Amino acid sequence: MFKNHPKGLLAAALSNMGERFGYYIMNAVLTLFLCSKFGLADAQAGVIYSVFYCGIYVLSLVGGIIADRTSNYKGTIQRGLIIMALGYAVLSIPILASPENKVWLLALTCAALFLIAFGNGLFKGNLQAIVGQMYDNFESEAAKESPEKLKWAQGQRDSGFQIFYVFINIGGLIAPFVAPLLRQWWLGLHGLSYNAQLPKLCHEFIANGTVSDNLIAEAANAGANLDPGNIQAIGDFCTNYLDYFNTGIHYSFIASVCAMLLSLVIFLVTKKTFPTPGKKTSVESVGYTEEEKIAMAKEIKQRMYALFAVLGVVIFFWFSFHQNGQSLSFFARDFVNTSKIAPEIWQAVNPFFVIVLTPVIMWLFGWLGKRGKQISTPRKIAYGMGIAAIAYIFLSIFSFKMGYPSSTEFLTLDSATQASMKAGPWVLIVLYFFLTVAELFISPLGLSFVSKVAPKSMQGLCQGLWLGATAVGNLFLFLGPKMYNAIPLGWCWGVFACLCLLSMGVMFGMVKWLERVTNS
Repeated sequence: MFKNHPKGLLAAALSNMGERFGYYIMNAVLTLFLCSKFGLADAQAGVIYSVFYCGIYVLSLVGGIIADRTSNYKGTIQRGLIIMALGYAVLSIPILASPENKVWLLALTCAALFLIAFGNGLFKGNLQAIVGQMYDNFESEAAKESPEKLKWAQGQRDSGFQIFYVFINIGGLIAPFVAPLLRQWWLGLHGLSYNAQLPKLCHEFIANGTVSDNLIAEAANAGANLDPGNIQAIGDFCTNYLDYFNTGIHYSFIASVCAMLLSLVIFLVTKKTFPTPGKKTSVESVGYTEEEKIAMAKEIKQRMYALFAVLGVVIFFWFSFHQNGQSLSFFARDFVNTSKIAPEIWQAVNPFFVIVLTPVIMWLFGWLGKRGKQISTPRKIAYGMGIAAIAYIFLSIFSFKMGYPSSTEFLTLDSATQASMKAGPWVLIVLYFFLTVAELFISPLGLSFVSKVAPKSMQGLCQGLWLGATAVGNLFLFLGPKMYNAIPLGWCWGVFACLCLLSMGVMFGMVKWLERVTNS
């Protein structure tokens, strides 16, 4: 797999895999954890998640600027891993939320999320910039041999970033199981079992003291037989269940701390094999004529225009795709039968498909290239937008067929009616299959596109801009839960489908221009 690629690719991929494993443990449960821990409504948890997820990518732009200005990419990456470990350590402290401490405890949780976002901003884009520089050097060495060798080396960049992306998702495949398993283990130690609906029902009882039939029924499903007339016993059960439910999740964040430290060790041991992006720029600029400088400035402008054009399009993809941590997680919790599999674990379907489908897609692109039908990176991104639209069209049609109302209306129905309307797990498998194929056409190839068009002295910044576009999409993620709770689900998913189709059309309209810029 790594034979025809720069020797530092494996080390970078392993370091990134460890960091992503720790990150996805937290990310798989974050919105559901905020709801179960603090009793937040879906929309409120969605706002925190959106700001956090936006912050990760906005701060990647800051991290890129810091690394570019100091030329200390490796030191910036190391500091990022340490700061993330501190954030996860704070999250791992199991403090029971109560009306008395809820405000400062939620503030502490948000502060921990900021540390994670800031550390990620220092780490993520700069490691990607180093991988891009590996391929710049790889192509420079190939150019010394022959034009044919150079063309071959240039063709390796897309597949190299796809390999790098696979290792991200190896961590992402395992991570979603950690928190649910620890939560289930901790509940089991206290004679209880997992129930997705109970945290919300428990918080509702603690807030207003009203005993609902659904609370008694779901408590029985979790292993507790409550007397509807014994308010004290019901209150004790609700407090204890929330404590046990969330403590197991807190313990899972210890695994995130260990993953950050493992990633740091891998990086420190192998960092001598990594290049430093942009370091030679000042030497290369010596001796150019005024005409050459003008031509170079014009080329840089064209490349940056192309970069911003693509960034403007992929905003809508990330807004749609990252609903996997928002409205799609709520959909798995509320509308899918998760009696045997916790809703968070369904997020492992996406990285599973990434690992399985990446070799297939790499083979397809290679097969087309050998027959002279190579697809350009901008065109691949456009196809990816169309495939993302197919995912949401499928879910929209299914929701209309099932007659799904908004989540708010659905959860007012009695437990038996809800159970009769829930979908089978196959719906999530089909959905994530199409979303994953779209992701493989966009995310790793987008990183490759950025590394192609970025000026050598701005690689950290440009990778940060790519992540910044992701941040803009993430900033609006909270709109997904708002629609999910306000309108019939068929229309909710239809909005995402329309945005992806519109983005595909815009991208196809720019393809020829983008191809000229990337090939110049």
